[in-house]
Amino acid sequence: MATKKPSGKEMLIVGSKVRALIKSRKCMTSSEFLPALSKVVSGLVEKAAERAKANKRSTLRARDL
Repeated sequence: MATKKPSGKEMLIVGSKVRALIKSRKCMTSSEFLPALSKVVSGLVEKAAERAKANKRSTLRARDL
């Protein structure tokens, strides 16, 4: 089954890996979960980039999360 892209953007996660993790927790994945997760990841990257730039860096680091 094809995964929908969140609001026209490219998926930033590996759906099969996320589904496997969810399945290992004995849960199921709805069709809306993966695009929503990708959108959250995109937001985290955007905020991390802003923080790095505010600190006069072009490299994102773990502490920017």
